[in-house]
Amino acid sequence: MEKIFDIISKELNIKVPQIENTVKLLDEGATVPFISRYRKEVTGNLDENQIGDILKSITYLRNLEKRKEEVIGLIEEQGKLTDELRKSIMDSSKLQEVEDLYLPYKKRRKTKADIAIEKGLEPLAQFVYLTKDLTQIEKEATKYITEEVTSITEAIEGAKLIIAQGISENASYREEIRNILLKDGIITSKNTKKSAELDEKKVYGDYYEYSESIKTILSHRILALNRGEKEDILNVSIKVDDIVRERIENSILKKEFSNSEIKNFLLEIIVDSLDRLILPSIEREVRNILTDKSEEEAINIFKENLKNLLLQPPLKEKNVLGLDPGYRTGCKVAVVDKNGFYVTNDVFHLVEGMDSPKQLEISREKLLKYLDKYEIDIVSIGNGTASRETESFVANVIKENSKKAKYVITNEAGASVYSASKLANEEFPDLDVTVRGAISIARRIQDPLGELVKIDPKSIGVGMYQHDVDQKRLAESLEEVIASVVNSVGINVNTASWALLEHVSGVKKNIAKNIVEYRKENGNFKNRKSLLKVKGLGNKAYEQMAGFLIIEDGENVLDNTIIHPESYGIAEEILEKNNISLKEYKENLADSREKLKVFKYENFANEKGYGKETVKDIYEALIRDRRDPRDELERPLLKSDILKMENLQIGMELEGTVRNVVKFGAFVDIGLKNDALLHISEISDKFIKDPSEVLSVGQIIKVKVKEIDTDRQRVGLTRKTK
Repeated sequence: MEKIFDIISKELNIKVPQIENTVKLLDEGATVPFISRYRKEVTGNLDENQIGDILKSITYLRNLEKRKEEVIGLIEEQGKLTDELRKSIMDSSKLQEVEDLYLPYKKRRKTKADIAIEKGLEPLAQFVYLTKDLTQIEKEATKYITEEVTSITEAIEGAKLIIAQGISENASYREEIRNILLKDGIITSKNTKKSAELDEKKVYGDYYEYSESIKTILSHRILALNRGEKEDILNVSIKVDDIVRERIENSILKKEFSNSEIKNFLLEIIVDSLDRLILPSIEREVRNILTDKSEEEAINIFKENLKNLLLQPPLKEKNVLGLDPGYRTGCKVAVVDKNGFYVTNDVFHLVEGMDSPKQLEISREKLLKYLDKYEIDIVSIGNGTASRETESFVANVIKENSKKAKYVITNEAGASVYSASKLANEEFPDLDVTVRGAISIARRIQDPLGELVKIDPKSIGVGMYQHDVDQKRLAESLEEVIASVVNSVGINVNTASWALLEHVSGVKKNIAKNIVEYRKENGNFKNRKSLLKVKGLGNKAYEQMAGFLIIEDGENVLDNTIIHPESYGIAEEILEKNNISLKEYKENLADSREKLKVFKYENFANEKGYGKETVKDIYEALIRDRRDPRDELERPLLKSDILKMENLQIGMELEGTVRNVVKFGAFVDIGLKNDALLHISEISDKFIKDPSEVLSVGQIIKVKVKEIDTDRQRVGLTRKTK
């Protein structure tokens, strides 16, 4: 284990004791959010990302050690394990190295070379390594003619097959060739014969005659090639040029054979080994490496976008009218009050040119009535089918409304997934799925986090190729993001749904449901300690969750802070030191905080022997309101009028909302039917390597119109000043 800690220390540039302490906490069942917030002294103040990196590294290295033991055992069973081979396996630092060493001993289908070995031709293959004369090989081959080996030619061919297989199973050659392909390989693609039928719109047209160096190809292109290949539209392969190929051949020739007098004979074996065995296998491995790297980048982009989406500030205390637009079946309507409770639903027919003038007038009157009756502050319009027609209708009606309500275009991705889910059925058993979708669109404005956690994150629509990457890996990564955001925000245990609670540190789905059930049967929690009365919730789970669940207006004012119950004693000592009782702190908060301003928490920590970081967090929680990280971010862009394509002019300045960030740029909602593209080259006057360096989902940005393509209804944007 010490060796593993040393490896992680060098890899992450974190001291070994910090890693040891962190791994111990993780092994004891502590969560990453809990460790980063409440065990700062133990870890040396490591943050959530560093702890997450340690968790990934220790998991990989433990799996590596386990695989080494398995491989050694499997080879030992065959009676072929040598001290040298054991050492090579144990010294391996990567899983691929272990698999390369195991390859010659791996159970497989019988090969032509295996059959040749069974015919007794292995000694002849060994003879080839030693001789310098082709005539001597032919002479030696006569000794191996049997009923199974009927000619000299057959004997020599069998020996060549054995040598070719031996070369292909050499771990050092495989590593060398793998690295050469990654450095000098060229990935190419061509369209298949089926492409005309399967790709009528030429979605993959750019890849019909395509080649690019592996060193420079971007991750989204790898994933596009993979998808095109999977859909039988593209044939994808990896090549090396003739010079590189010759370098590989000569390298093997020089290392494998001591003589070069029969060079052509030996090269023939090497060429066969490369073409038939090594390169097809290594090509698959290189494709897997490229895919793995591309998936990691795609998942990281998705994680960052999801994080920013979940962190969108809630528009609290707002009455919202949610609209789920549609053509044929009309626009589904749901009213949600300022506390997030469903009020009523309806259907509007408001698409000009499709619905009758009478329907349009009825819908206009209804909308005015709802705006007034329910004192609507915001109309939340889903951005799907008929969104812009709905926006046009709403914008015109709002002008007539004396209260001057605003509207916002809301990303409705996943609303239909939620509306048909088991959770939605539990929340609204008596409502149609279409109404549930409209409620979701309304609530996404009031509490984006609380609503979006109810939806499979892959359906939220803030990534690319999310259905092409490893789904287990994606799900685990996105769960990390959701848990991080949920725990950084803090959750009101008396109002949260079980879908939100299950992402809290230490809370599993069954416990989350039991918390909600307990609330229904016993009323709101009055203090954190009463969580221990919930069925199935033990001391360990309570320790992990308590600091992340807050209780507003509870019996203990500290329950509405990030202070963990285990530290309430320290908090009370700090208050007592300043002549403040808990009762006084609760009833005279402003005066109490004024007194606390002169308190030197560092001196107190030293005097009492408490952890400085822990005392600092407790002190800051006492002198400030509980901080929601979302409060510092930009709020959704509210509008009162609509923008049309014909209104646009080159150079026009606009405000827009970033809807999605990808490697090649960002898609920005400027009020048109389709989001406009802000290409990476137009983001800044300075060079930008990655759009996420400067842009995030939900961000409100100023842009200028650069290009207008009316035929394809596309708009290009720029932020450049030059």
